[in-house]
Amino acid sequence: MRRLLLASAIVLTTSSPANAREFKVCADPNNLPFSNAKGEGFENQIVCIIAAELRAKISWVWHAQRRGNVRETLNAGLCDLIPGVASSLETLGTTRPYYRSTYVTVTRAGPLSDVRSFDDPRLAGLRIGVQLVGDDGANTPPAHALSKRGLAGNLRGYTIYGDYSGANPQAPIIEAVAQGELDLAFVWGPTAGYFSRQPERQLHLNPVEPQSDGPALPMVFDISMGIRRSDLQLKREIEGALRKRAGEIEAVLRKFGVPLIGPRSN
Repeated sequence: MRRLLLASAIVLTTSSPANAREFKVCADPNNLPFSNAKGEGFENQIVCIIAAELRAKISWVWHAQRRGNVRETLNAGLCDLIPGVASSLETLGTTRPYYRSTYVTVTRAGPLSDVRSFDDPRLAGLRIGVQLVGDDGANTPPAHALSKRGLAGNLRGYTIYGDYSGANPQAPIIEAVAQGELDLAFVWGPTAGYFSRQPERQLHLNPVEPQSDGPALPMVFDISMGIRRSDLQLKREIEGALRKRAGEIEAVLRKFGVPLIGPRSN
């Protein structure tokens, strides 16, 4: 299944007026809460808001968002836009950010529910979950921060790509906390917010503090729409739609439990 997703781009067109412009969007077909082929992710919904404002019909180009995704999709001309990319990403152009979120701690109700800092002395005796990026197990900022503090032996890694043979490949790190396999986890906020919503789990989320563990390890990220650097007119149009529909977009993010952080203080 994974090889099939990586090798194939399946285009699915949404219903719109016959004379509408085409808006090709590359997205992952199995990556909730962000996107899936059923249109159930918050990025699916935000793209639909933008397309409605631009009076465009959407052609979804499904491609697993692994390493090399930008090169193989947007920069190869398969699509015009990739939603939900870090504003600082250098391999493509980016719009103005449409949300800003943070890594969070995920804990069960109890004495650890106030943990926020990598310097909390309680971490030394805990089983800690962290997300990993890439098939080579590249580390996320929390994993680097904890390893720097001599806590590598406490860490349990969960790839953000997960097992594509089933639904919700990003859920296992949250399930491990809920079931007591982990004492806590440091998780990207949108993922944590979505999979922690079940009331029976009684999970607590706290934004990591401080927002940066030194200049090279930010814990808070601005998120933009990704476009080709040369598509300046499209960038202006998308940014106009993001401004005009900002209230609707924020409502979608909050519905999905995305932790939203205010603008960076000067």
